[in-house]
Amino acid sequence: MNHLGIPALLLLFAGAAVATWIAGVWLAKATDVLDDRFGLGETIGGMVLLSITGALPELAITVSAVSSGHLDIAAGNLIGGVAMQTLVLVIADRFMPGSRPLSTASASLVPALEGTLVVCVVGITVMSGLLPATAAVGPLGVGSIAIFVVWLVGMLALGRCRDRKDMDLAVPADTAALSAASAADSAGRSDGLHNASTVQNVTIFLAASVVTLVAGVVLEQSGDRLADLMGINGVLFGATVLALASALPEISTAITGVKMKAYTLVFGDIFGGNAFQLILFVLADLLAGQPVLTHEGRANAWIGMIGLVMTTVYVAGILLRKPRRYWGLGADSWAALLIYILGTWGFMLVSG
Repeated sequence: MNHLGIPALLLLFAGAAVATWIAGVWLAKATDVLDDRFGLGETIGGMVLLSITGALPELAITVSAVSSGHLDIAAGNLIGGVAMQTLVLVIADRFMPGSRPLSTASASLVPALEGTLVVCVVGITVMSGLLPATAAVGPLGVGSIAIFVVWLVGMLALGRCRDRKDMDLAVPADTAALSAASAADSAGRSDGLHNASTVQNVTIFLAASVVTLVAGVVLEQSGDRLADLMGINGVLFGATVLALASALPEISTAITGVKMKAYTLVFGDIFGGNAFQLILFVLADLLAGQPVLTHEGRANAWIGMIGLVMTTVYVAGILLRKPRRYWGLGADSWAALLIYILGTWGFMLVSG
């Protein structure tokens, strides 16, 4: 793409972003059907299926950036994506029907546990950036190994918790609304992919995943070239523009999930994707032949902490369950939005 000018690169970047968005919608619909067919449940569907496929742009960007020697962009995209994707919950909250915020609509405690896993993984990621490059086992940084181990243990624990009755947070005042939502959801499933065969749904799921992966490669290559031509800092670009573009699957699936009233799936997608994408540092280390987290720097550590604090706010929102929204958003979404805005201002100062 080195021979292309800015207008052509912008068209490529925009086209890849649109493809990512459309693929995300179909991923959400196919995942919803596959959850029912295989009895996985919304939580596991979000944490495993959507989190992995939603992280495909990050996977493509990581491989492309590391292969071209842009380790700062790879680190910035993975760490910066946590805050950007948590911001998607604000967008999803805005699309909620009725007066209840998104965090109250979830009738399970499991999303709070998912958020706690994200807090642990992000905390380890930020701390690992302070370690020297010698803290490694072969090409793998100690931090990358710790991230993977904590994620794996957390996923096993979540798998044990998802069917426990004491994870249910529904209260009598919410029961009728939740039942009505479930009935409307079932009625809405009478056509579309729910009438298609399992093979067709798996095919759609895989096709949308491939589109997401290819679009991620185009996003990184065209975006990297645009950053060079425009003189944009690599860390800043990776943590903002690239992170936003790679968050498009989460935006489309979150909005679709809210419309399907699959609220637990929405949290599973965002929190699951945030935790999963950070284990891609293991892959980045293997490709680079050295610990990539040592290239984290102050700016990436800052943006990582923004994501951690935003996640903590939503975990509190799920537990406190405030019953109303204010000007279209729950109190937790307003707090998360304010943290992101102020945090981004600080990020600009830190990144210089």
